[in-house]
Amino acid sequence: MSFIPLDQLRSSQAISHQPSAISLSGRLPSWFKVQAKTGPDYLDIKQTMDRLNLHTICEEARCPNRWECWNARTATFLILGDICTRRCHYCSVETGRPLAVDHAEPRRVAEAVQALGLRHAVITSVNRDELEDGGAAIFAETIRQIRQLSPDCTIEVLIPDFEGNETALATVCAEKPDILNHNIETVQRLFPAIRPQGKYHRSIELLGKAKHLGMHTKSGLILGMGETIDEARDVMRDLRSVGCDIITIGQYLQPTRDHLPVARFYDPSEFVMLKEEGRALGFTHVESGPLVRSSYHADRQVAL
Repeated sequence: MSFIPLDQLRSSQAISHQPSAISLSGRLPSWFKVQAKTGPDYLDIKQTMDRLNLHTICEEARCPNRWECWNARTATFLILGDICTRRCHYCSVETGRPLAVDHAEPRRVAEAVQALGLRHAVITSVNRDELEDGGAAIFAETIRQIRQLSPDCTIEVLIPDFEGNETALATVCAEKPDILNHNIETVQRLFPAIRPQGKYHRSIELLGKAKHLGMHTKSGLILGMGETIDEARDVMRDLRSVGCDIITIGQYLQPTRDHLPVARFYDPSEFVMLKEEGRALGFTHVESGPLVRSSYHADRQVAL
């Protein structure tokens, strides 16, 4: 068994091409392990993204499920560049001044979806608060381009809050993605400290407005950043109050030493409990577990 620090997970050279069970960090609970291996599908995704000069949140956010998802031919495209205008204290995506919008990017994403033969595509982005529409037009064009080249592919978009811009939200919703996702990420009390450029109620309201526009809605919650489990339950109730259909619940991992430290590791049984409670609240699907991330098993949720 080989152990790889979380800081090294971003490098594909840090792992062997042979299957091996690895821990993300020596400080993690003994049950917190992922299977890191590359295979033909993994390499095909990696090479396709590199060839088309595309980004994935899988790599930028150092997702521990990258090997499982890529080997199953699923990946989450990161559009509008890889530099974010916001600095959330749990996120490893680079913060700074973004480059100019690449208007050819939607077509390249569609070409990648077609080349990989994807049946379900997940599209997310960095925050682009300097843009009047927050990048909504690029989301919309990406949906159109995918549908042109791969009409049978279902599409999930994981959008930013667009700073509450209802026109931007309507621009995306007008293209009728199969799932409209916006992650709440944390509880109301911690929001100002952890997501200083976001607003808890703005995110909740965005999901409610998307539902009003006919969207099948989804959100994600990260545990282990200092919340109580009762506060997590409050978030679930707030999401249901605006008709949110799907929720993902996962364990926070500290991407680097410069990010927020983990306040608590939840036991797997607690994730099972929250899944049961979420279903009781009326969510059509609850994906809950230590390694769950927003796009984990996303292809299984689209038909629900």
